[in-house]
Amino acid sequence: MAAASVVRAVGRRSRRLFDIFVADIPWTVSSKELKEYFSQFGSVQRCQLPFDRDTGFHRRYCWIKFSTPEEVQNVLQKDSHILEGSKLALKQQISRRRTQRKSPRE
Repeated sequence: MAAASVVRAVGRRSRRLFDIFVADIPWTVSSKELKEYFSQFGSVQRCQLPFDRDTGFHRRYCWIKFSTPEEVQNVLQKDSHILEGSKLALKQQISRRRTQRKSPRE
């Protein structure tokens, strides 16, 4: 059981290393298609598209990691991103150090 909690903690930490969070992904889009789409803006290092174990479908969101900050800006400068007729919702992931986080008392 301890191993499972370590894996979950590492998974949570690794998500902070991603540059962009993408939501509202159509069910029919695969991680390969996401990589291909976002590669027009730069080199995609990684695309993490989580799946639901019960349904077998992806959860309609993913994290994308690019090689450079300039590539991230290329993505964010485009007004809208549309895949298979659906507009994707993008949000830049901002990495924050533990010391920068506000405590619940603030």
